[in-house]
This record gives sequence, structure tokens and C-alpha cells, in this order.
Amino acid sequence: MINVDVDGARKFITDEEFNIGKEKAKEGLKSVKEGTGKGSEWLGWRRILKSPNDAELDRIEQHAQKIREDADLFIVCGIGGSYQGAKAIIEALKKPFSNGGPEIIFAGHQMSGNYLEQLMKYVKRPKEDGSQKSVYLNVISKSGTTLETAIAFRILRSWMHDAYGEEAKDRITATTGPTGGVLNKIIEEEGYHKYEIPEDIGGRFSVLTPVGLFPVAVAGIDVQTLFYGAVAEYENIEKSPESLFDYAAVRFKLHKNEYALDVIGSFEPELTSFCGWTQQLLGESEGKEGKGLFPATAAYSTDLHSIGQMIQQGRRNMMETLLTVEKPFSSQKLPEAHNDVDQLGYLTGKSIHEINQSALEGTCQAHIEGGVPVVRIGVEKLNEQQIGGLIYFYEIFTAVYVYMLDVNPFNQPGVENYKKAMYRLLGK
Repeated sequence: MINVDVDGARKFITDEEFNIGKEKAKEGLKSVKEGTGKGSEWLGWRRILKSPNDAELDRIEQHAQKIREDADLFIVCGIGGSYQGAKAIIEALKKPFSNGGPEIIFAGHQMSGNYLEQLMKYVKRPKEDGSQKSVYLNVISKSGTTLETAIAFRILRSWMHDAYGEEAKDRITATTGPTGGVLNKIIEEEGYHKYEIPEDIGGRFSVLTPVGLFPVAVAGIDVQTLFYGAVAEYENIEKSPESLFDYAAVRFKLHKNEYALDVIGSFEPELTSFCGWTQQLLGESEGKEGKGLFPATAAYSTDLHSIGQMIQQGRRNMMETLLTVEKPFSSQKLPEAHNDVDQLGYLTGKSIHEINQSALEGTCQAHIEGGVPVVRIGVEKLNEQQIGGLIYFYEIFTAVYVYMLDVNPFNQPGVENYKKAMYRLLGK
């Protein structure tokens, strides 16, 4: 169960505003449940949790295990919702500096010629024993025409075919729409493995489909437990949505009161990319029709030494959302020293988690006193079940909150504007 603490934001809105917001949130959830809101044809991210496809989960795990047994390098080629969710989960749950399983590298999420050139040099570079790396590739795109991904995929698959010949088709997996599109034509021609992105699930809500589950499984993460953690949170909110209403009410009323930014951060480095996933989820969902809070991200305590000053004493037009973890996942403590030259004697024997928690509590107190509403969204510990639950919590929260703004949470019409201008300049 996800813990929601809005006490650090309640003082910035009246009880009447809070109660009005909760009523709006109830209406928003009703629109989601009954499928009566704008874009209701895109509610498949709820459907898959209501009726889990265990056969697909098994197929993903078995396929991923074969790759893990052979691969040195697994490249995920995608942008936006096609890579953000997988990256967030892998970084949240994989131990830093761990050598277990293949190295996971992301490509196709920007258009840096230098990045692609250096990536290809790294792919071709032999291992320490002189043998070549065993490389597998997963391209993710519903249409197959997203430019950043398509460019990287052309370069990577060209090398894969040169390096592996006929075997390349068994090393390349495409995750795309059921039918049509450029990528499906390539799959038919080359015979690549394929996973389908359901038609009723948009990119930023697709992390619990093969879009996210396949790369996550290759990383060695238990996708069954992850998925059913989301199922458990789905069932929990269906029965008891009060914490969801509290969070939505606070954010809605702050938006109405002319707040402009939501700084989404965490004191756990493992959740930095998860903050990035929520940034896209919220930003593409609420940023329409002149509405929405700009979702900025912060990695604490690092960013207390950069944008911390702005948050503490800058313009009072921002709120803050902190993703927290209650139980430590490390027992590392500060050791004794033969003297106290570094002046850390008062911390001797304390765990780093305890010190970090004090930094969290002190920051919350200082920011609230400085005029920044703070919401805390907590999990008990970092594991597959809790991260799965947090994913669904943010998906349902996003849908409910954006419906409160009277906006379609599931489209992104503004994204097409830059594409049209770019393609025109490129001569398409």
C-alpha cells in the first residue's frame, strides 16, 4: 500500500478548498471507472490489471532468461514511454555496480551522433579475453516512425545483421502495435521476435506491458511480482481511494491557486529515474489548454546544493512532491575513526539511511517553513511489489487529477507540432 502524506501541503489551502478538491477527485475517479471521461478508449492500463495475462508474463520471463544466459549487452531502443518506465524500474531495483546479467544500455532516446558513434565503437570492442560481446537488441515503437528511435534502430540492426548474419533475427525483438506501421513491415520481412503493445494503452501508460516488462525481465527483475504488485494496488484503490483523493485534492487546489511548478524529487538515488518517469506521465497528461503544473525533477540531497536555494527562497509558485522509502536497503554505517579531524564523531555508528532520513526531515521542515507545500508519497521498501504498486498509483492518480482539470489525460496533440516543423525542415 502506498503511503500518502499531505500534511506538509494542507496549511497552504483552506479546509473548504480541500473538501471541494476531494469531491472533484471523486468525480474524476468515477469518470475513470465508468469510462465516461475524455479519451476513455485509452484505459487499457486498467484492463490488463483487472484481467492479468499470465501466459504473456511467462513468455516474457522465459524469453528474457534465455537472453540473460547468453548476452553481454542488451540494448533497449526507444524514447519517451518506450524506455522511461523500464529505465526507472531497473535503476530502482538493480544494485549499483552489479555485474549480474547483461549490461543494459539505452539508445534511440535522443539524436546525438556522437552518442551513437561511441555506442557502436563500444558494441564492437572485444571483451578482455579477446572475444566479441554477445549483443541483443529490443526496439520499442508503436508506429516505427519515431525519428530518434528509427535512426538508432537502422544503425544498430544494420550492424547486427553484418555481425550475426541469419542469427540476427533471433537476437532482435520488436515491441510494437498489433498490426500496421513501419515496424511491423520490418518484422514481417526479417522475422524478428515480436511483442504487442495493446491498442488501448498509450506510451506513457505502457510500462506494465511488454514495453517495460521485457527489458526489466532481461535485467533479472521478477516481473511477475512487479505486475502483481500493481494488481494489488489496483484492488486496494478500488476499495479504499481516500489517500488518492487527498493527494489529488491538494494538487488540484494548488493549481487553481496559481501554483506553476511541482518539483518531484527523492532522497533515494535509486528513484531518480522514477521521478523522470512521473515527469513524463504528468507532463504529457496535464500540460494542455493552458493548464497544468510544470513537473520539474530533483535528485536529493545532491540538488540541495544547486536548486535548493531557489526552492527555499525563490518565487513562491511551486509545490514539492517527495518519493520516500521507509526501510533501509543497506546497513552501511559510519565507522569509527582514530581521531575526529573530519568532525564527524557525532555521527559515528549511525547508518547512512538514518543520516539521509534526517536530511529528508530537515529539508521538509525548511521548505514548508519557507512557503513550499510538500507532499510525501512513500513505499515501505524498494522491491518489485512496492514499485509495481507505485507505478499503478501514479497512473490512476494522473488520470483522476487531469480529469479534475477537465482535460483529456491520454492524448498529446502538442507533441505533433514540433514533429511537423522538423519533418518540413528535413524535407519529408
